[in-house]
Amino acid sequence: MTIGQLGIKHPSLATMVDAIKSRISREALHQRFTKSSVDFIHRCAKYVLKQKITQTVPIKAKLLKHFNRVMIVDGSSWAVDSRVADMFPGAGGAGSAAGCKVQAFYEYKRGELSFFELTAGTRPDNNYSRQLNNHVKTNDLLLVDLGYFRLQTLRDINTKGAYFLSRYPIGVSLFDAETGSLIELRKKLSSLPGDAYEFSVVMGCKKEKKVRCRLICLRVSEEAANKRRRRVRKRAKQRKRAPNPLRLALCDWTLMITNIPESWLTAEMARPLYSLRWQIELFFKQLKSVLCIHHSNTANVHRLQCEIYGKLIMAVFIHRIHSVFNGCLWNSRHREVSMDKLYKRIQERAFVILRFMLISLPKACLYLAAEIPRLIKNCIKTRQPSRKTSLEILEYGMKTQTEVYQMAV
Repeated sequence: MTIGQLGIKHPSLATMVDAIKSRISREALHQRFTKSSVDFIHRCAKYVLKQKITQTVPIKAKLLKHFNRVMIVDGSSWAVDSRVADMFPGAGGAGSAAGCKVQAFYEYKRGELSFFELTAGTRPDNNYSRQLNNHVKTNDLLLVDLGYFRLQTLRDINTKGAYFLSRYPIGVSLFDAETGSLIELRKKLSSLPGDAYEFSVVMGCKKEKKVRCRLICLRVSEEAANKRRRRVRKRAKQRKRAPNPLRLALCDWTLMITNIPESWLTAEMARPLYSLRWQIELFFKQLKSVLCIHHSNTANVHRLQCEIYGKLIMAVFIHRIHSVFNGCLWNSRHREVSMDKLYKRIQERAFVILRFMLISLPKACLYLAAEIPRLIKNCIKTRQPSRKTSLEILEYGMKTQTEVYQMAV
């Protein structure tokens, strides 16, 4: 890809690599980070996201077979230099004066980052939820947390013929789907002796926003419930308020809402399916711990943006590699490639890759083609007798680890 193909005319960008080869001073390099530089690398990021690897195959697991794609969305924010607060304002007060946030879409079955957006740290996730419907297609599954909950968005997804799985936000009105009567959740759950229940409900009061779905209620351990109550009391104390009695009572339960048919997803398997959201948390963890996207000490907002987009491009590159090998390994041998290990192995070879790229892009590609299969062998997850991975649970259900290994062999 050339600058001309991206439709950008900027002579200094065309000579950027030559300048780096010539070992220009830091000050001269710093001056080359301009608005045009940001436009260029932003277009590069969009171009990279559009590229697909033909060898990528979707992960095959019993619980995922009904969905074309499993879309996970989340955001992560961090503080930046206060001198860029005009473009990236922070919360202020006890928080940072300036902050960035990255919103990302991760498609789990193919292991691909399909979309990301750089925004100010003050932009709430709930505002971004208005755009979710644009990224979801018929027969997709969307996994979101409470920060993205919006009744109208869920209704639009349901109308489109797609599916959602989310935690239930306490305070949203629930009505019995058959009788239309208001459900008093605290009273209803207090009389249930078992550990897993589900109800057919209608969420919301306004007619144009009502959503018919399943409410799945899963009891948690006493230890987990007490931990939640301590957290509720701590937050209430910080806000100088009394803890909400309803929240305290519902700490005994994990409450989820979904429009997935019961024949596709039982109440007991809702929690393992929802746990796939952890995959995008792993993505943000690698962005910060390995690629150090949150480390930047510059007051030049253009340089800041270029650094962030450059690291996001690298993240897309690593995820593309992971998706190819992880899908093939799981579908053929039911083994998985560790994302954490792969990021670190790539990081160890970063300067070697850069040196090849400065010499010749084809030589860099030849090096990667030979090196990646070798390093993947050291990135395969070890099987842990004490617990199953999320994929093993989705494939084999709640079987014991011994049964899982016997079936895998």
